[in-house]
Amino acid sequence: MELSLWTYEGPPHVGAIRIANSMRGVHLLLHAPQGDSYADLLFTMIERDNHRPPVTYTTFQARDLGSDTAELVLKSIHAAVERHQPQVLLVGDSCTAELIQDQPGSLATSSGLSVPVVPVEMLAYSRKENWGAGETFYSLVRGLLQSRVPAPGSEAPKHENEQPCVNLLGPSSLGFRCRDDVREITQLLTEMGVRVNVCAPLNATPHDLLRLPEADANVCLYPEIAGPACDWLQRNFKQPMIKTVPIGVGATREFVAEVAQTLGIAHVPDTTESRLPWYSRSVDSTYLTGKRVFVFGDATHTIAAARIAHEELAFEVVGMGTYSREQARSVRTAAKELGLEALISDDYLEVERVISELQPELVLGTQMERHIAKRLGVPCAVISTPAHVQDYPARYSPQMGYEGANVIFDSWVHPLMMGLEEHLLAMFRDDFEFNDGAQPSHLAAEGVATRSEEPAVNDASHDMTTEDANAQLTWDLNAERELRKIPFFVRGKAKRNTERFAADNGVNVIKVDTLYEAKAHFSR
Repeated sequence: MELSLWTYEGPPHVGAIRIANSMRGVHLLLHAPQGDSYADLLFTMIERDNHRPPVTYTTFQARDLGSDTAELVLKSIHAAVERHQPQVLLVGDSCTAELIQDQPGSLATSSGLSVPVVPVEMLAYSRKENWGAGETFYSLVRGLLQSRVPAPGSEAPKHENEQPCVNLLGPSSLGFRCRDDVREITQLLTEMGVRVNVCAPLNATPHDLLRLPEADANVCLYPEIAGPACDWLQRNFKQPMIKTVPIGVGATREFVAEVAQTLGIAHVPDTTESRLPWYSRSVDSTYLTGKRVFVFGDATHTIAAARIAHEELAFEVVGMGTYSREQARSVRTAAKELGLEALISDDYLEVERVISELQPELVLGTQMERHIAKRLGVPCAVISTPAHVQDYPARYSPQMGYEGANVIFDSWVHPLMMGLEEHLLAMFRDDFEFNDGAQPSHLAAEGVATRSEEPAVNDASHDMTTEDANAQLTWDLNAERELRKIPFFVRGKAKRNTERFAADNGVNVIKVDTLYEAKAHFSR
């Protein structure tokens, strides 16, 4: 067993809570020990919901383990149904309760409840949060629609819809910008003359799930959540699945084309609402061309981000990966197309080692990578869960569609452009007009600025006088000043290379000449 301070995903029962919290009319009975209700805070503190998740915990304690905990489950089930009157009751257990083998789903199914019961198997010791969310949503869809599946060999039912319609499947609580993505894609489909039949699980009811077969196709917006349910609907109700995830201008165009082809309608894509293509062709974007980028997150957003970086912003993707092992194949395929080997890992320390080795100039990742990039002095933009409260803005901020491309454009480009500004300020810090002790130009009449003998050092990325762990190296003051002129996003690599060169050549005091000799050495 390996202990970890951080984790990319919670256990599967957190995924089940996400689905229950996403929907209306659904209640979750979770067989769990006292203390597992911590999951409620994910929604009230991070996503800032104005209500607690619709979950009842059995909250057994240590002293209960010597008695009949199954009886505790039954009492909790009946109390939850009587109090909350749900349309559907989900029943599962947490990782700790799974060890007891009480099988709460079977107990609930055979207890004669007046509401439908959908048991959910969590597989807590082999699966994680996103899988738990996907499995819970699949179990709900299958449990409610199983009795309506056409007989084998029968033709798919024909839908007499006034206009083409689709289901949007996959948006959920604690998903990355799901609320705004649904709004953006609904508007895009409306402009195409396509109606949204059901959006689930976000804001859907069990009655809405019963209407899923009425749609002409299913849009799998988030494969991690909706993939199993979409596959089941395709097999049993012969509903086509639209697989393109519309994140980025190119993917949005392909999404529109796939929708039109699947539904048999004509539509000409309109990209005038996005400013990303215009900027990527402008002269101002040349500063961004070839920037080294590392991408990591869930599979859906990682694949989309790598494509946008490579095709739409002319970045160089030097590494990509995911923590989601269930989606590893698709990420490996996308990485192979870029000539890379995907990093599949849920160990944040391994991710940090890879980022340190690759020396990217921009990191696109999760809240974990934001902390890693901050320690390494590299700009970062969050593109995927797990995320923090600041990544659930109250304002409209989608990732999908043409407006989503604008948001991505701002989120990714601004850290790099602000980095350029910071570099220019650092470069001219020794100039008499720009050093830290200079008088503001509009106050010139108050007195003449004097040049500071020792400009203040404000470099958060590295301490220039830190001794190397393997050799007692010191930096000459002039060499330190020269090092500060190097852009901050490659300064760390230049410092390490110089110290390695000095150690290999027996140099104890690094001077300006040593810095340039090291540069020449590693440029060969």
